Amino acid sequence: MDDPVIDNLTHILDRIASACKASGRPADSVKLLLATKTVPADRIKTALLAGQTLIGENKVQEIRDKYEVLQSIPHQTHYIGHLQTNKIKDVLKYNVSCIQSLDRIDLAEKLEQRLALEGRHMDVFIQVNTSFEDSKFGVAPEEALNLIRQVALCEHLHIKGLMTIGLFSADNEQVRKCFRLLKGIQLQINSENIAGVEMTDLSMGMSGDLEIAIQEGATIVRVGTAIFGQRIYPDSYYWNEGQDSQQVS
Repeated sequence: MDDPVIDNLTHILDRIASACKASGRPADSVKLLLATKTVPADRIKTALLAGQTLIGENKVQEIRDKYEVLQSIPHQTHYIGHLQTNKIKDVLKYNVSCIQSLDRIDLAEKLEQRLALEGRHMDVFIQVNTSFEDSKFGVAPEEALNLIRQVALCEHLHIKGLMTIGLFSADNEQVRKCFRLLKGIQLQINSENIAGVEMTDLSMGMSGDLEIAIQEGATIVRVGTAIFGQRIYPDSYYWNEGQDSQQVS
C-alpha cells in the first residue's frame, strides 16, 4: 500500500522542481525543510528514509521527545519556532544545527554566553517580520541591519541568512511583497560587507506559497501540512506568549 507521506513528498518535490524551472533556477538551488511540529517520529522517519535530510521543529519538547527515534538517521534539525531565553540550554542538548528564528539581541547575547561556555558554535538566521503584523515574531525590516551588526559581534554565532513568514492571505501579490522585501534586505546586507556575515540562505515559503517564495529567491522552503497532513491540534498549541501562531506550514 502506498504511504501518503511518500506520495505527498514526491508531489512537493515536483512542485519545487517546477517552480525552480519556471524561475530559471537549478532544482538543487532550493532545499526542502520538513516542518515537523506535532508529527510523530515514525512518520518523520519515513520521510528521512526516503532521502530527506532537513527537519524543522517549533518546540523544544518535541525535539526532545523525538530525539531517540530519529538520531540514528542522518539529518539536520533547525529550530524554527520562537525561542525563549530560558529554553536555550535545552535546545542545545539535542544537536540542533541552526536556529532560524533569532530576532532580538538579548536572545543572541544569551545564546553567545551559553555557546562560549560549552565551546560550541551555532548557525543562525535572522527572522524578519515582513508582513508587519503584531501577531508575528521577527525583527522589524527597518531594524534588521542594525540587529545583524550587533549579532555579528558574537563570535560563536554565525549568521547564514534570513527567515520570514509571509502574510497568510489569498492575495498572492500581498504575499509576494513579503518575500520580495526579504530579498531586498538580503541584498542590502550583502552590500554592507559585514565581517562574519553570510547571506547565503533565504528561508521563506510554506505549503501554500512555496512557488511565490521560489520566484522571489527562497533557498529553503518549510513544508509540513502538504506532506504530513493537517494537524489535529488547536491553533493555541502553536502560540507563544499570547502571540498569534507564526508556525503554520
